Amino acid sequence: MKDEVVRRARREDGTMTTIRLTAAQAMMRWLSVQMTEDGERFLEGCWAIFGHGNVAGIGEALHGIGDAFPTFRGQNEQTMCHAAIAYAKTQRRRRAMAVTSSIGPGATNMVTAAALAHVNRLPLLLIPGDVFANRRPDPVLQQIEDFDDGTVSANDCFKPVSRYFDRITRPEQLLTALPRAMAVMTDPQNCGPATLAFCQDVQAESYDFPEAFFAPKVWRIRRPEADPVEIDAAIEMIREAKRPLIVAGGGILYSGAEARLAAFAEAHGIPVVETQAGKSALAWDHPLNFGSPGVTGAACANELAARADLIIGVGTRFQDFTTGSWTVFADSERRLLSINLHPYDAQKHGAQPVVGDAMGVLERIGAALGDLRLDAHDPAAREGWHAAVTRITAAPEDAPQGYLPTDAQVIGAVQRQATDDTVVMCAAGTMPGALQVLWQAAQHGYHMEYGYSCMGYEVAGALGIKMAAPDKEVVCFVGDGSYMMANSELATAAAMRRPFTVVLTDNRGYGCINRLQIECGGAEFNNMYRDSNVQPEIDFVAHARAMGAHAVKADGIAALEAEFTAARARDIPTVIVIDTDAVTGLDIGGHWWDVAVPQSGGPERLEQAREKYNVNAAKQRVFD
Repeated sequence: MKDEVVRRARREDGTMTTIRLTAAQAMMRWLSVQMTEDGERFLEGCWAIFGHGNVAGIGEALHGIGDAFPTFRGQNEQTMCHAAIAYAKTQRRRRAMAVTSSIGPGATNMVTAAALAHVNRLPLLLIPGDVFANRRPDPVLQQIEDFDDGTVSANDCFKPVSRYFDRITRPEQLLTALPRAMAVMTDPQNCGPATLAFCQDVQAESYDFPEAFFAPKVWRIRRPEADPVEIDAAIEMIREAKRPLIVAGGGILYSGAEARLAAFAEAHGIPVVETQAGKSALAWDHPLNFGSPGVTGAACANELAARADLIIGVGTRFQDFTTGSWTVFADSERRLLSINLHPYDAQKHGAQPVVGDAMGVLERIGAALGDLRLDAHDPAAREGWHAAVTRITAAPEDAPQGYLPTDAQVIGAVQRQATDDTVVMCAAGTMPGALQVLWQAAQHGYHMEYGYSCMGYEVAGALGIKMAAPDKEVVCFVGDGSYMMANSELATAAAMRRPFTVVLTDNRGYGCINRLQIECGGAEFNNMYRDSNVQPEIDFVAHARAMGAHAVKADGIAALEAEFTAARARDIPTVIVIDTDAVTGLDIGGHWWDVAVPQSGGPERLEQAREKYNVNAAKQRVFD
């Protein structure tokens, strides 16, 4: 470590026992030698924006360690975290990144991202600067003061959205706090964000750390075995079923159980539907892949779920939007079996839990079932869904002048030019639902942040994916609303020469929520620019070019396809802007979603929406 100030203490025999470092130097040195079983750093490096609270301590330590623990410079604390989260998701939780900020707004900017990582069960190390532990200069710049509790700082906001939280008020606390944070990030059950709020004066304090503390350590991600009694119960339930259905979640991908899932489904003739997190565990053209269930799911998937007498969830937390779990599965005669690493998720909706790793559980259950085959599904329904997808995504024929393509047609344009190396990603707005039902994903060709569905994740997330998988073609679908939320990491990607393609659909407002507003009986209000008090004219092409990207406006679907293929020759991001229809939604698939409608008052449109709401709410499960 260059520029390092150290003092070594030795035993009488001359062997070194301790090394004198600042607390910040010790943290970075320790993080740099936490390894995976494949011999790589578990934490690839640290995203950083410096300010008071981390510039002199952490900043100097990161400079000193150099390439042994690289520093990445971003534009916004939240989006730096988004890039780190996308990196970890792409790496299937096998590797992650750290992010550091100053105190005050720099720290609280990361709270949203911490929640995103928490909801998605993804590893992320957050190192926000904190107030002075010695309290000598209180209140320091940007310090939040709790009038009734002197121990509180702004970083307490991280507690409910972190899987592990600690405040470092003494250098020696790193000896226990760092291994605990790593243990959480590499735990398959409790995986999530770890926050080490680092008091800024403590970062600069020196301490004689044991030299052995900095020996490289390999972290193995466990594969917990399921309880034999739970395995036996699952086997019995499947043997008794006539029409079972597998709901594949993100746990399949994190377990690396894609091949095992396919073998299990094929051996026993059980159809599979995928959540947003589980989509692409099976390739779209696998004969047992019936698409996605839920609010924006395929009709054939929801029909299978409605007819099934046994739902087998594998690695899913049964989010209602992406599975329809509160209504599609609501029949009192339907049984639920949930295979999950965490008991919290495994017992949802009164399911029979099997707590264990997906790969191992499917292998044990499959072996016990032997040659049992069920084949209670209609392949024609799947073919009908594919035909509907082809129809709705086709390029418009003889489009009149001024015609605005639909989101489905935009997806079709990219789909026709995509390859098996294409990864499409998104997070919020219209596109996540449209992609869930329409995108025909190659295996591992889909990345959706839909646990938190955070607007502004898209551009930074695309950068994180490209950093994790540089050989993949990354396509970021983003609406104008989400793009306006957070786009600054486009400049970072251009400077880093990390190419990906942004397909920016401009419908002049929040088109997705505007449609939801209408569906709930509401008036069109404050979503589209035309219905609000602002009507900006935004030149997205000029904006993206100003940040270093190649940017063009596509005049229609044919132009979009041409620009998409041209982007492959560039070593910087490409932004393709296309105007789209804000009104037309999908006319295939879908299911009801619980969005509360006012119980009283309002015009006839609200009364009609309320009547529809009451009918559907009555179908919901009454317990969890």
